[in-house]
Amino acid sequence: MSQPELELKLGTSTYAFFWEWSERNPEPISLREMIAVSSQMGANHFQICDYPKIEELSSAEAQNLVAYGNDHGVTLELGTRGTTEERLGSYMDLAETMGVKVLRSMVRFGPGEEDLAQVEKNIRAVIPRLESLGIDLAFETYEQLDTETLVNLIETIGHERVGIALDPANCVANLELPRDVIARCAPYTLNLHVKDFAFSRQAGWVGFTYAGAPMGEGLLDYDDEITQVRPREKGISQIVEHWLTWQGDIQTTVAMERQWTQQSINYIRRNEHV
Repeated sequence: MSQPELELKLGTSTYAFFWEWSERNPEPISLREMIAVSSQMGANHFQICDYPKIEELSSAEAQNLVAYGNDHGVTLELGTRGTTEERLGSYMDLAETMGVKVLRSMVRFGPGEEDLAQVEKNIRAVIPRLESLGIDLAFETYEQLDTETLVNLIETIGHERVGIALDPANCVANLELPRDVIARCAPYTLNLHVKDFAFSRQAGWVGFTYAGAPMGEGLLDYDDEITQVRPREKGISQIVEHWLTWQGDIQTTVAMERQWTQQSINYIRRNEHV
């Protein structure tokens, strides 16, 4: 008897609509519109990530947003930054209200932030709720916290519901090679952010710009990432993001942003494998 086909969890994010909902847009797109457009493009997940307005919704409004997503075949995820007791607690409350099963955050690092011992304590404190609600808490890779330190934190906590939101592009600014980041983080990955990236020469060949690239045209080794992480096999969502630079005016920028999103979704569907 053949095995049932595993679901491809493929989504977009508020970061895929970064310019379209920004203050530069005189008519910013709403969350509902982002969900609808994502569905039309072929996505079945949507991550509301670093989007402060979500915190202003009443319980009824949050639940209505979930219902709207369900009507469009789109499962919602949440994303925030920080590990303070207050921050984790408030987003756990929101995740419970919305029935969200994936919560992305970031371990903030530097002056004025809590040390890693307190971060670990705060994370351990929410584990009972993660277990009871079936929520995965995934901390994103980024340049302010080296990957080795993040992995050590996850290994020390040692719980299946606490892992990593893998985005190797973020770590290049800390002089980490994307392949090394993928290899180190793959065993602990619970959420995958997919964006391509590239270097381009500045005018006069003085320095480089490090920014986003259309999916499949930059330096991301997507095949290696998928081989290492095995997202479909593990039920991990792949969330499309961009580092699209401003294109001179809002109309051109939003049009290219939409184009990149569709190209990313199409690329993943053509090239991902179990």
